[in-house]
Amino acid sequence: MTITVGQDTAKTRKTLTVGAQSVAYYSIPAAEAAGLGDFSKLPAALKVVLENMLRFEDGKTVSVDDIKAFSEWADKGGKNPREIAYRPARVLMQDFTGVPAVVDLAAMRDGIVALGGDPDKINPLNPVDLVIDHSVMIDEFGNPRAFQMNVDREYERNMERYTFLKWGQNAFNNFRVVPPGTGICHQVNLEYLAQTVWTDEDQNGETVAYPDTLVGTDSHTTMVNGAAVLGWGVGGIEAEAAMLGQPISMLIPEVVGFELTGQMVEGTTGTDLVLKVVEMLREKGVVGKFVEFYGEGLDHLPLADRATIANMAPEYGATCGFFPIDGETLRYLRNTGRDEDRIALVEAYAKENGFWRDADYAPVYTDTLKLDMGTIVPAISGPKRPQDYTPLNEAAGAFYKVVCDYRGVDASQEAREMASEGPAPAPSVDPRKSQPVAGEDYALRDGSVVIASITSCTNTSNPYVMIGAGLVARKAAALGLTRKPWVKTSLAPGSQVVSAYLEAAGLQEDLDKIGFNLVGYGCTTCIGNSGPIQKELSEAIAEGDLVATSVLSGNRNFEGRISPDVRANYLASPPLVVAYAIAGDMNIDIANEPLAQTPDGKDVYLKDIWPTSKEVAELVEQTVTREAFQSKYADVFKGDEKWQAVETTDQKTYDWPSASTYVQNPPYFQGITMDTKKIENIEGAKVLALLGDMITTDHISPAGSFKETTPAGQYLIERQVPVREFNSYGSRRGNHEIMMRGTFANIRIKNEMLDGVEGGYTKGPDGEQTSIFDASMAYQEAGTPLVVFGGEQYGAGSSRDWAAKGTALLGVKAVIAESFERIHRSNLVGMGVIPFEFTGGDTRKTLGLTGDETVSIKGLDTVSPLAEVPCEITYADGSTKEITLKCRIDTAVEIEYIENGGVLHYVLRNLARAA
Repeated sequence: MTITVGQDTAKTRKTLTVGAQSVAYYSIPAAEAAGLGDFSKLPAALKVVLENMLRFEDGKTVSVDDIKAFSEWADKGGKNPREIAYRPARVLMQDFTGVPAVVDLAAMRDGIVALGGDPDKINPLNPVDLVIDHSVMIDEFGNPRAFQMNVDREYERNMERYTFLKWGQNAFNNFRVVPPGTGICHQVNLEYLAQTVWTDEDQNGETVAYPDTLVGTDSHTTMVNGAAVLGWGVGGIEAEAAMLGQPISMLIPEVVGFELTGQMVEGTTGTDLVLKVVEMLREKGVVGKFVEFYGEGLDHLPLADRATIANMAPEYGATCGFFPIDGETLRYLRNTGRDEDRIALVEAYAKENGFWRDADYAPVYTDTLKLDMGTIVPAISGPKRPQDYTPLNEAAGAFYKVVCDYRGVDASQEAREMASEGPAPAPSVDPRKSQPVAGEDYALRDGSVVIASITSCTNTSNPYVMIGAGLVARKAAALGLTRKPWVKTSLAPGSQVVSAYLEAAGLQEDLDKIGFNLVGYGCTTCIGNSGPIQKELSEAIAEGDLVATSVLSGNRNFEGRISPDVRANYLASPPLVVAYAIAGDMNIDIANEPLAQTPDGKDVYLKDIWPTSKEVAELVEQTVTREAFQSKYADVFKGDEKWQAVETTDQKTYDWPSASTYVQNPPYFQGITMDTKKIENIEGAKVLALLGDMITTDHISPAGSFKETTPAGQYLIERQVPVREFNSYGSRRGNHEIMMRGTFANIRIKNEMLDGVEGGYTKGPDGEQTSIFDASMAYQEAGTPLVVFGGEQYGAGSSRDWAAKGTALLGVKAVIAESFERIHRSNLVGMGVIPFEFTGGDTRKTLGLTGDETVSIKGLDTVSPLAEVPCEITYADGSTKEITLKCRIDTAVEIEYIENGGVLHYVLRNLARAA
């Protein structure tokens, strides 16, 4: 690929010679010498963005003033929210978000043909890698056949999608597909794709070195920041614009410095550290900000642990969590098989251009916080948010409170004493229920762990915790212990390298003995593909209304995400996942009480099976080798025989199969013309949903399974698709008909327009309860615009473009909330839906909203970025109230997006004009 760099940057373009290689680069010290400012105190994360400005400075899209603004940022104490145009080097996708992105590109080819343009104009200009990792579902587990049977079912379910993706690989330039069964996109990115310093040819044929940067269609793209690669998640819509050459419009971010000191103590893991970091940063408030980690503690922090912390940036709300280049970065690149010339270039470039972290590294930060890693203790997080940090020795008590809350019982001792009729406290009534399981000799109860899954890029990329899990399994198996019979266990590594070192250490055999057989290489449980649990268990949970639990080594535990049978979900390190599978119950204080008993009746405690740090480190040193990485990634794009047998066509435009229930031509560009229109005021809108705080993109657009009684299920039944073949919402994101019906359809979402009802329901035009989809269709048929109200952190979680696409297709013109998470706000704008924030202390509660109101928003025809506009609310009794809303169209270009009907319409028209 050829990159086009700015024409007015001669003063900052220099040459760097490393061994036999000589490359051009854009020098930050040269920019200082040219009088553009003092950049010496900028954090490394921000220097990456500054270099981008130097490389693309052309006096138009990027100006000299944009460059000088970075010096002013440091002078102003880490704040200068100037709008800039940023161009990442590449784009990363996974298949759940990637399929709809490729669908959009295919639809754009149809659209540009309709506008009289050339379909070849629709091509990624930046390299795009799509890793198929979200499709595998855990149907089979706990036996040697599990992996192959799950792979076979994956191809059966997803052949339409795979055919389409293989067409895209042939039809589009700069687009590569990593086949199923290879690994999770973020782990493949960290272990293979990322280079830390990238090289490419410019328009003059010269090789240019520059920081490796990317955006990804998955929020955990941030993982690669652990290797000093600046990347973050964006919606599929924004990623499509980026791959088509559209710069990302952003404000120069604030950078919060997180100082790490000390080092981890015996018995703790990188997972324990990251869960504490998540809690601290959520409390601090870092939404829309960069976080950069620094301090002497980094000298004792392996890159695998850094990547774990970086991976969880969406959970603590930051745009990214960045670690500068240092000696550990080079060690990791070498150990994972990167070319020695590249490693030498990374070191020389980082030192020459001011990106290197050494003992004197002391940049200016917007704000700082500090953590002594020596204070970290074993912990889990749950039951429904990653920031719900709980030390392990408090976990059982915290779960008891979860049950009390669910049952409406006051868990406090004081309340029990006050309720007593004598001087002594009355015995409390334990609210925990149990239910016999048909055909089994045991009962489930509140707290029974029915899913224990070692899964997710967050932890399976970390050999220290994976080896640790294997050693726990080894010690447990030697004592005759195994999983409880009601626990569905699974091991889904993020890459094949993990299997290589587990097998080399002899630990996979031990994991198999406990029930953690390999089930596939992919996200599985972490994104809701946990598969069904035993039918009798599911029935017992439903009949007893039990609070069943899951424990997973993932990054997300939102309501309704992991399994429809599980109400409380906990994040934990892989070794603790094995321990909880053996205990089988969240009520057990596994930090202090026996986990289980040996066959001869001896109590076994967690300390009896927990490995020492020395044991773990020695096995990591022996088995996690450069050769293993080089071997497993040698043919990463080739795939197995099943992938090679997938047949497709060589047409430039896609021949949309009319009968497909997986891939359909979306309606976005149908009837498109070159005309745009001014933003219109919203008049007489009705309320589709009235929602609370922390409404995640999982709530708005769930990824997991769905039943035949849902609108999406009915759609498939009408097309003779059997329930067994429903697959998941995530796998059907290439079909807008399914995804519209799944919008706001999470089984745990609560629409406050209805009293105590869970699921995707609202009031229709007649005031009666109906599905959100059916109500939307009725309102759209009547020509009535719709709005959605929400609370704080609306749109938290995954960078799920369908959360915005579905909202738009349901006829929602505005979302009004107390605050928005960064990616979802951007996605809404990209789909032509306007986000608004309450002002002056107003909320849905202070306004007394019930959902029966009518809403009108004025001033949109002349709106400017971040303007405040009047909104009139008409209540059911006819009374009115005018409030002021802040319009979260944040930049001038976003106004153009809305005027065009969305960012893709904007790009399409520009490409057609340039034809």
